[in-house]
Amino acid sequence: MKFKALFIIASCTISLAKAQNIDKVTATIVAEGKLLYQSEMASWYGTDVLQARFKQKGAESGGYFSYSEGAQNKCVFFGKTNNPDPVITFTFNQNFDINTVIVDTTARQFTKTELELFKIRRTALKAINTDTLFKKYNNTSLNLIPLIDKESKKVFVLTGPNVTGTIIFGNDYLLTFDQSNQLINTKRLHKNIIPINYTKELSETTHSHLPETGDFITSTDVCTLMLYSKFANWGKHIVISENFVNIWDCQKQLLAILTMDAFKKTADKH
Repeated sequence: MKFKALFIIASCTISLAKAQNIDKVTATIVAEGKLLYQSEMASWYGTDVLQARFKQKGAESGGYFSYSEGAQNKCVFFGKTNNPDPVITFTFNQNFDINTVIVDTTARQFTKTELELFKIRRTALKAINTDTLFKKYNNTSLNLIPLIDKESKKVFVLTGPNVTGTIIFGNDYLLTFDQSNQLINTKRLHKNIIPINYTKELSETTHSHLPETGDFITSTDVCTLMLYSKFANWGKHIVISENFVNIWDCQKQLLAILTMDAFKKTADKH
């Protein structure tokens, strides 16, 4: 009986550790996915305002990047020279209300953070144009999202649709940089491209991950779902891997990750 009790205690401890690990993984994926989403939203709305109200500044621009700073989301358009300065900057609140956007057209230099974002973005763009790892498909575009925090410097590359009615997962990449802004690793996140047409309304959709992609939904998947699922009016999107089932609630923007065994037991009860 003593050994049985110890076995039960050990099993419970292992189960708790696994649950805590999954909770940590879930929180990390969602947090990064939301940062990617905020950056893309700032870029979307920044581009819209630029084209609608500042066409001359748009003609002077050689590109853009976006980033979050506290409760603000900034989209910076920079010039066309090799060492450009900002041409125009749009600052949005958390709701991305274009009626309250702050526009800055004053002559200035990049902040320290902006300069690092520009540098890693420029290196990533060069890699896209020279490295055969990166694939390009018709009616799509590759969108660069630089992210810098205290621990890492990254550029994510997402494939966005250039036509309405399609959500694209996959064909996404992660470029990692050291603290000197030198590229140290380039990785393809999904090994394929997964377009899902939503002209017919679907409340629940799925896609699968190959073992090379990993067990869990990616932060790029979360970003894509936050950007596009509202147009498709999806309820849930499920990512299935060999060992786990990842369930994203599109309405509540919440992620649940279940082991395959736990998911099958739950399914058997319904």
